[in-house]
Amino acid sequence: MSRDKKNQKPDKNVSKRDKRKYIEFRQKFKKGDPLPSFSDEVRLNKFISNAGICSRREADVLIAAGVVMVNDKVITELGHKLKPEDSVKYDGETIKSYNKRYVLLNKPKGFYSTVGESKGRKTAYSLVQKSCKELLFPVDKLDKDATGLLLFTNDSDLSKKLNHPRFQSKKLYHVELNNPVTKSHLKQLTEGVELEDGKTKVLDATHVLDGTSREVGIEISSGKKQVIHRLFEAMGLAVVKLDRVRFSGLTKKDLPRGMFRHLSENEISFLKMSK
Repeated sequence: MSRDKKNQKPDKNVSKRDKRKYIEFRQKFKKGDPLPSFSDEVRLNKFISNAGICSRREADVLIAAGVVMVNDKVITELGHKLKPEDSVKYDGETIKSYNKRYVLLNKPKGFYSTVGESKGRKTAYSLVQKSCKELLFPVDKLDKDATGLLLFTNDSDLSKKLNHPRFQSKKLYHVELNNPVTKSHLKQLTEGVELEDGKTKVLDATHVLDGTSREVGIEISSGKKQVIHRLFEAMGLAVVKLDRVRFSGLTKKDLPRGMFRHLSENEISFLKMSK
């Protein structure tokens, strides 16, 4: 479709139904990150990284250096895509097709969510590193002092999906504040709080059953950085403890702090099919 047609505005005399169709049509073309694709083809650097050889950035260096072959042909094109039947060799050795892994960690306090150069800091990845031979990455991040569920995977398509605004991945947090949380606070959270990057609201906010007046459960889908801390700071409260107890339907049931487990086939299917 031509750009002129795409940008064309509806006539003032069209029906409300046609206007709705027009709005829906325009929404399909709104700016923003595209939804992840689920084609069988995969970029060469991603294949090497997911096989546990090195990071994707380091894989680009190997490709550019001419030490990676696809179907016995040297490939130096960084954006080269592989088909399922392609054979990949690095330094003369065949790289076997990687398995997709999904590992759920109950992160303890004091561990960073970053992967890579740790500079002597304790990382959450060090707790799941021996779960498989593949190189894993966290789907999102938890602050160093936060605890709770952190999902690691080498499935970048699923990671993109869970972080995409359209899918509204839900997270449930158990939050302890420095002062009591009133009903007015809870109402303000669900109606929206003005932050420096826009108005933000939570899906649900309630006091924790059998907890104190300083403990609340917050369900949210926003992926903004340190959003829980900033929401309460805007209302004059400070977060003392933050524990993620549910992530996209996954829970901490039978998963002690500091331990990990591999997701079941049903859980993986649920994450891929959920909207």
